[in-house]
Amino acid sequence: MAAATDLLAKELLVVTGKGGVGKTTVATAICLVAARRGLRTIVAEVAARDDVTRALATRPDDGETEARLGERLHHISIDPQAALEEYLSERLPSGFLADVLATSRMFTYFAAATPGMRELLTVGKVWELAQAARRTPGGRAYDLVVLDAPATGHGVAILQAPRTFAQVARVGPVHRQGLTIDAMLSDPGRTGVVAVARPEEMPVNETLSLQAALRERMGLPLSLVVANGLLPDRYRPDELAALRRRPSHPAVARALWSDETARAQQAQLERLRAGAHAPTVELPFLFAPSLGHDALGELADELERSL
Repeated sequence: MAAATDLLAKELLVVTGKGGVGKTTVATAICLVAARRGLRTIVAEVAARDDVTRALATRPDDGETEARLGERLHHISIDPQAALEEYLSERLPSGFLADVLATSRMFTYFAAATPGMRELLTVGKVWELAQAARRTPGGRAYDLVVLDAPATGHGVAILQAPRTFAQVARVGPVHRQGLTIDAMLSDPGRTGVVAVARPEEMPVNETLSLQAALRERMGLPLSLVVANGLLPDRYRPDELAALRRRPSHPAVARALWSDETARAQQAQLERLRAGAHAPTVELPFLFAPSLGHDALGELADELERSL
């Protein structure tokens, strides 16, 4: 297993992959590792989600935007409208224009009429979290920001939004800030992309497509691939032979299915390793009703051996 020893030295990690592969789980586990290493870390979710706080069974203070989840570990759920209001409060004097643009109805019209605006506002806030001079009053920069990004295609769109808006604007503050944010997002020394995939055909296909899209559209390589949810290889050949003599028994049928699935996963894992130009880390399938704090800690332990 190749190591990804420089991953936590970056300012931003974008965790993406096909829907349902465990992106939030992996993003949270990475944050736990980073906090253990002494890094002031924040995990950012988009579209006002708060899956991380539920998984860690934490109850942030009401009204706290950047919630403290543990020692050196924080969480934010990014709402594009709130990001717009924050941006306007810095750029525009208080008054009619800022107040009107910040209303829900105006924001809805504005965002709907401007493709990519929600992505730009989201990634702009992510960028701001890593800056020494924060817009947020009293805010401190984080050593590491981990973005729990949307599914693969939308994740690339978020990364590309500042460059697109800078090119369209050509001059002015949107152009300048777009270039500034893009300079961070397109720098592999500052930004890393972690692809999460289950060892199945479609997630592997999407991961390899993501790799090509990142290189073509952002000039970024994949920093790490996480093969998530691997089933254990439990049985010796003689044990399998014995099981196959009683395939109709429910427990035996389940055991044979598990073995067949594990073998299929290994074939897809080999394809993933062959096609991905990045270190690949394997995470086991956890036989638990839900992934709470203890289970996430187990996965963090697995990841920590490679980060």
